[in-house]
Amino acid sequence: MEAPPDFALIVTLRRGTRLGLMSEQPAPAPVPDAVPSAVRASAPSAASDAASAPAAAGEAGVLPAEVADALKRDGAGLVAAIVQQFDTNEVLMLGWMDDEALRRTMTTGRVTFYSRSRREYWRKGDTSGHVQWVKSVALDCDGDALLVQVDQVGAACHTGTRTCFDGRGLSVVSGEASVSGSAS
Repeated sequence: MEAPPDFALIVTLRRGTRLGLMSEQPAPAPVPDAVPSAVRASAPSAASDAASAPAAAGEAGVLPAEVADALKRDGAGLVAAIVQQFDTNEVLMLGWMDDEALRRTMTTGRVTFYSRSRREYWRKGDTSGHVQWVKSVALDCDGDALLVQVDQVGAACHTGTRTCFDGRGLSVVSGEASVSGSAS
């Protein structure tokens, strides 16, 4: 079977084999933390013809400056995104976002991640049908993690489980708070 020209066949081997079609999307250029958001917002993208004026914050293709400034990205320009079911608070999965993935998530109503292994964007549910409908996005107090509350359709995990944590608990020594709330 030949895939359409805008799709690539992806094979992942982890606890079995998964075959799926992923849309090909260009990898983002890393954005170092040292570059001010005003410079990031005005820098031409690799896909642009460079002759046009830079987009202002809030326009298509640019993360609002106040959000971009608050983010603390890792060395690859990514931020961890914790995905949680909005009505039950069930933690579903962890994904990674750069500025463009976050902008798409905030403006389309669907969650978009950046795949570190495939070096491309992927919108959750495009191939599996297990869509994540965005309800809210919050930034943690340090700016290094996002909480994305969603309405999950179907399994959140690529293995077919409801969450990426189902059946994967580790053995721990369980602690308990004292009545006064202090550690014993």
